[in-house]
Amino acid sequence: MRHYLDHAATSPLRPEARAAWLQAADVVGNASSTHGAGQDARRVLEESRERIAAMLGCEPIEVVLTSGGTEAINFAIRGLWAARRSGAEDIVMPDAEHHATMDTVAALVAEGAVLHPVAVSLEGRIPVADFAAALPGAALATALIANNESGTVNDAAALSQASAEAQVPLHLDAVAALGHLPVSFSALRGDAPAGAGLVALSVAGHKIGAPVGVGAAVIARSARIAPLLHGGAQQRSLRAGTQDVAGAAAFAVALELAERERASEGDRLRALRDRLIQGIRARIPAAELLGDPVHRLPGNAQVLFPGAVGESLLFLLDMAGIAASTGSACQAGVAEPSHVVMAMGRSEQDARSVLRFSLGRTTTDADVDAVLAVIEDAYRRASGS
Repeated sequence: MRHYLDHAATSPLRPEARAAWLQAADVVGNASSTHGAGQDARRVLEESRERIAAMLGCEPIEVVLTSGGTEAINFAIRGLWAARRSGAEDIVMPDAEHHATMDTVAALVAEGAVLHPVAVSLEGRIPVADFAAALPGAALATALIANNESGTVNDAAALSQASAEAQVPLHLDAVAALGHLPVSFSALRGDAPAGAGLVALSVAGHKIGAPVGVGAAVIARSARIAPLLHGGAQQRSLRAGTQDVAGAAAFAVALELAERERASEGDRLRALRDRLIQGIRARIPAAELLGDPVHRLPGNAQVLFPGAVGESLLFLLDMAGIAASTGSACQAGVAEPSHVVMAMGRSEQDARSVLRFSLGRTTTDADVDAVLAVIEDAYRRASGS
């Protein structure tokens, strides 16, 4: 039996989302076609967009459907950079961002952008004062609402307010936060002036039980942003390509269910996570929870196992039927220390000795019990003690 504790990488497809996906896939027609079949598809698409917008606290026209979080992040950052005001060269980015953001910014630096990094705290939090100090004159800024590895939750409202006051456009990565924290574009944006403050927000469907391959970038009406893909004007002329009607329908259903369950499911996952952490610490006193102990995603437990090789520990758990992670799934298979752990002031050795357990909708007490039954022996073998 497999015990799946890697929901932060991808969460199992919800049966309701699967049903909506298959039903919408039976609607024949390109949503951009003007004939009746095309308009049937358009109706399903736009109704799904409206439902997604309602859950994200934005206008339907502000929802640009994408192939997932990585495209949404690329679109937001590259689009804002391409449309930046003359003379602005700095991109403000904290040190512990997701690789989709880091790699996009690195590509822009190679093209002439200037990176203005912001150090995170020992708990992995973005210091609002330091973030605000880096903003004046910047072309754009980007930040995570919640860190995908450490689980630490940032003060997104304060980051948005700081960027509004500096009149700098801000992108927030809400991929890890979606379904676990309130994510309202309008509430986070507040009364920011046109083109400044929060103007872009990225989300992904497969983190909340929608199919892999669907996501969205919320782009404020007032934002100056250039398209990433060319070849059509399907979505405000911001994204070209035939739109995924079935994916949008499934995403809408999954998002509505995730939001409906968010409070109760958060309490349930928090209790399971705390039992997992306490059980690990009881068996391995040297083990340490990283990130903020309180202000963190309810299902996240990033644990440092001193002296152990994370990849070896991961392998031993996998052999016992337990799926966890050493960090972001986007870096899976790459034998590199976690940049997030090092950004929190830890050593490279520590950064190679972490595991992330991420709990989700299908996680049960039996899954936690399975980890606790084998973790002590796995640690002993992975650390050579």
